[in-house]
Amino acid sequence: MKCVPVLETTFVGPDAARRVGPGMVFLHEGLGSIELWRDFPEALCARLGWEGLVYSRVGYGWSGLRPGDGRVPADYLEREAIQALPDLLAASEMERPWLLGHSDGGSIALIAAACAPERYAGIVVIAPHYCVEDKCLEGILRAREAFEHGDLRKRLARYHDNVDAMFYGWCDTWLDPARRGWSIEPLLASVRCPVLAIQGVEDEYATLDQIEAIARHAPQTELLKIPDCGHFPFLKQPDVVIEAIAAFVAKQSA
Repeated sequence: MKCVPVLETTFVGPDAARRVGPGMVFLHEGLGSIELWRDFPEALCARLGWEGLVYSRVGYGWSGLRPGDGRVPADYLEREAIQALPDLLAASEMERPWLLGHSDGGSIALIAAACAPERYAGIVVIAPHYCVEDKCLEGILRAREAFEHGDLRKRLARYHDNVDAMFYGWCDTWLDPARRGWSIEPLLASVRCPVLAIQGVEDEYATLDQIEAIARHAPQTELLKIPDCGHFPFLKQPDVVIEAIAAFVAKQSA
């Protein structure tokens, strides 16, 4: 019998109890969890009048640990987009939701939309990765230094059941030399739904090419580049992000 870890999930928004109407699914970053979104999902769903599904992926937050030796497979983003996410949506009875992904979650949203164009009504990606950049690897090395010699481990331990497995699963996968050529660029042209791509101009993990490439291959994409902002626009400038998403969704509805 296949062992399926239990996921930490929560519904937010005006329709959270009834689970009807449009919906937004929140896909967290490489060190994220439900709690690390702070109050952004609730605030965005309140603005839209939608329900939202927020969850911690396997090995994150208070979700179950990865089965077996707990290793993160090199294709973990693809597996999440093609296998785990559709299974979760089927269990949650959400049909044609929007996806909102940050960082790793943004990459998952792009892969999901490319591989199942009819399944998602639209996607919002915040600081996504479509390929491996030197700037990204430099940022991960700084994070590893802060985890091993600073206070990052202590801060993350408040939000993750097994903080070491979570951190090194993410860190070691991205820093593996075999991953240097990873790219989902060939998939981007298959993304047919509306796309809003958001990035802080001062993103410490990526250049603006990460969102500009999406627009090159999927011309329906709208870009929002936020000045004086780093890798977490939804925390640093939440009002700007929320109003941009609300305007974009309204335009698609019209």
